[in-house]
Amino acid sequence: MTAGTTESAELVKDRPPSIGRMFLDRVESTPDREAYRYPDGSGWTSLTWRQTKDRVWKIGAGLLALGVEAEDRVSIAASTRVEWILSDLAINSIGAATTTVYPSTNLEDVAYILSDAGVKVAFAEDDEQVKKILEHRSQLAELTKVVVFDGDGDGDFVITLARLEELGRELLEEKPTAVDDALEPVGPETLATLVYTSGTTGRPKGVRLVNDNWVYEGVAADALDILNINDLQYLWLPLSHVFGKTLEAIQLRAGFATAVDGNLDRIVENLGVVKPTFMAGAPRIFEKVRAKVIMGVEEEGGAKKKIFDWAFGVGFKVSALEQAGKKPGPLLAFQHGLADRLVFSKIKNRLGGRIRFFISGSAKLSQDVAEWFHAAGMTILEGYGLTETSAAIFVNLPQDCRFGTVGPPLPGTEVTIADDGEVLTRGPAVMRGYHNLPDLTAETLDEDGWYHTGDIGELDNGYLRITDRKKDFIKTSGGKYVAPQKIEVIFKAVSPQSSQIVVHGDGRNYCTALITLDPDAITEWAKHHDLGSMSYEELTRSPRVRELVQGHVDELNARLDRWETIKKFEILPNDLTIESGDMTPSMKVKRKSVEKRYMDVLDRMYT
Repeated sequence: MTAGTTESAELVKDRPPSIGRMFLDRVESTPDREAYRYPDGSGWTSLTWRQTKDRVWKIGAGLLALGVEAEDRVSIAASTRVEWILSDLAINSIGAATTTVYPSTNLEDVAYILSDAGVKVAFAEDDEQVKKILEHRSQLAELTKVVVFDGDGDGDFVITLARLEELGRELLEEKPTAVDDALEPVGPETLATLVYTSGTTGRPKGVRLVNDNWVYEGVAADALDILNINDLQYLWLPLSHVFGKTLEAIQLRAGFATAVDGNLDRIVENLGVVKPTFMAGAPRIFEKVRAKVIMGVEEEGGAKKKIFDWAFGVGFKVSALEQAGKKPGPLLAFQHGLADRLVFSKIKNRLGGRIRFFISGSAKLSQDVAEWFHAAGMTILEGYGLTETSAAIFVNLPQDCRFGTVGPPLPGTEVTIADDGEVLTRGPAVMRGYHNLPDLTAETLDEDGWYHTGDIGELDNGYLRITDRKKDFIKTSGGKYVAPQKIEVIFKAVSPQSSQIVVHGDGRNYCTALITLDPDAITEWAKHHDLGSMSYEELTRSPRVRELVQGHVDELNARLDRWETIKKFEILPNDLTIESGDMTPSMKVKRKSVEKRYMDVLDRMYT
């Protein structure tokens, strides 16, 4: 079965030739509207589109002054912040290519990425990121300069962003059209970005994305007409990841303002202050919000819990009707209004009170989580894409959101399901290949332009449902196939005190699991169960905590076929983290890495 039509392709046929041109179109259309908002001391500072162009042109001219030319690679190693966006726009506006480096990337991988990409100039967030670069400076023959956002540099090899902008201002005084002249020849196939995938195994791979990949993302999302110039985005996602970069492109096309702050600890606080109309995130963010609300009510108990449970009972009834395209009757509508005043409005206000919808991507979203938010009056639009497809190629629509699917394809994108169930896609979002890896490119991108995603899925009236990763399928010694992702998604929805679960069982006679606890959630639970004096590690060994998790595993197993059920589990003494190498920066579990690290624990569950 194939989805994607010629008619939809017409919606994105006429698009700008480059990111820089799309940026200029936005500046010329709405020069004095707010573009970006960012934390500055105790408050927030705004930039209009005109002011944004002024800074972007100075940074771009500064890069030209340093000798950066068309398709030269310029890396950025920083958390999500307005300087990341300004630098990225500047790099693309002079026809160079941004090379993304997660700030959590270890020293050896930083050296590998900068060397493999042939980076000429590197932006670094602070002294820590600068140090990673300088440690391997002798191996980076093409690197000529480092520009630091927060720090003083040495005034020679390492300069400040302010100094770069000063160099740009001097060049523009001498040659006012320097950036415009550099932008003029940039076309759809000019290399725009090298995104190095963190991967779940092996060394990072550089995905080659051209200007048209990003321009298409912006134009295709705009054609869906779900966002408009009056929206306000809250952006915290890593801009080193394609999900964040796609949101940047969509903003250029649609023209809405974006509040930027990559500090995860401030998300809920900032939502209350910024009051955005939409926010994108990975499923873990939504799981944590839901878990925190549910746990808080359960711990308080009494009348408040009874009202909460009654309200969600009403909310789920209304949600089911709306999903079926129906409206509640007078009595249910009255009850729903009361439930909103007593419960739902408080949850929504905590998240700013103006959210029209959330967007979820990067990993599979639990249908339970999606339906809980919908019952509370907030829709999560799940989407799907990969680094190799410039992120989004599918997304649910507010007017027809089908939980459990990732929506229909974006206009201009085609999808087909191979005989073995693998999802194949082609269209303007697909990469041009892996950098310096022609054999790997040929393995995943066939001669007809179909990219082999490695995901297993099915089409339901044009809407795609992802069931698992092709390589992740478990085959037990009894010959039964198990999709671990399905089990893991269900468990995280039923266990608010848990953080991660890794299902294991390939070649074994039954399935087991490694489980980690959410530090905040289990600590809060412990306070209300006379275990508040125990450390996190002590809680992982507590019989009462194991009894709690066992109850969640039992609830999980009740929803599975017999051969899928978790027969044994172990609670690990620490959560999985990016720093430990067990998680990718986009919050995916590195399954093979975790299994290798804890193989002795797994083996014990089979003896």
